Amino acid sequence: MSETIAPLALENVVRTFDDGASEVHVLSGASLAVNAGELVALVAPSGAGKSTLLQIAGLLERPTSGSVRIGGVEAGKLGDRDRTALRRDQIGFVYQFHHLMGDFSARENVALPMRLAGVARGTALSRADALLDRLGLAARRKHRPGEMSGGERQRVAIARAVANNPRVLLADEPTGNLDQGTAASVRDAFLTLSRDTGLAALVATHNEALAADLDRIVTLRDGLIVPLTSSHESVPHD
Repeated sequence: MSETIAPLALENVVRTFDDGASEVHVLSGASLAVNAGELVALVAPSGAGKSTLLQIAGLLERPTSGSVRIGGVEAGKLGDRDRTALRRDQIGFVYQFHHLMGDFSARENVALPMRLAGVARGTALSRADALLDRLGLAARRKHRPGEMSGGERQRVAIARAVANNPRVLLADEPTGNLDQGTAASVRDAFLTLSRDTGLAALVATHNEALAADLDRIVTLRDGLIVPLTSSHESVPHD
C-alpha cells in the first residue's frame, strides 16, 4: 500500500536573519505536514514567525535550511523558474488585505491567475463566474473592487486564490481586516470553498472562531511548530 503524499510538507525548516550584530533565529527546525482536505490553523503572537513560515511554505522565500515539499516535489532543488511555476500552479494565497487589481472587475481579477497559467480567456471567465456564484457574488461579478464592500472584496480574493485548482491554500489573517459580522460571512465562505475543493490549507489567524472551525490548531514556540495540547488550551495572543 503506497503512502499518501501530503500536499504541503515542511521538515526541519530553519530561518535565520543577520541583524548586523548577531543572528536572529525565527524558525529553528519547524516541521509540519498538511494533508489533502485538511485545514490547519496557525496561531501565535505577532513576531513569532507566522508570516515567515507562510512565505517559506508558499515558495516566496527560501529557508536557511530544511525541506519544503509541495505535492512531494522538493522545492529546494528547483531553480527560480520552476519554483515560480510550482507556486503558480499548486499554491493559492489569501492575505489580510485583498490585493485586487483596482481597474479589473471581480471576474477579471479571478480569471487573472488562470490567464497567467495559459487558460483561454473564455474558459477562465466562465470558471471565474462559477466561483463567484458559489461565493454569493454573481450579481457583483462585473463590479470593480472600489464598488464592493470589504467582505465582498475578500470573497473575490478567496475565489482568485483557488482559481487554478491548487493543492495548497495559504492564508495570512484572511478575516483580520474585517468587522466581526463581515468576518463571520467571509469565514463561512472560506471554509465552504476550502472543504469543497479538498485542498490542504494552512491559515495564520488571531480569529478564535475561525481557528476553532478548522481541523486542528498548531502554534509556534521557540521557532518550532507544536500542537495546542488540548481543545481547552487558550489561543496565544499578542
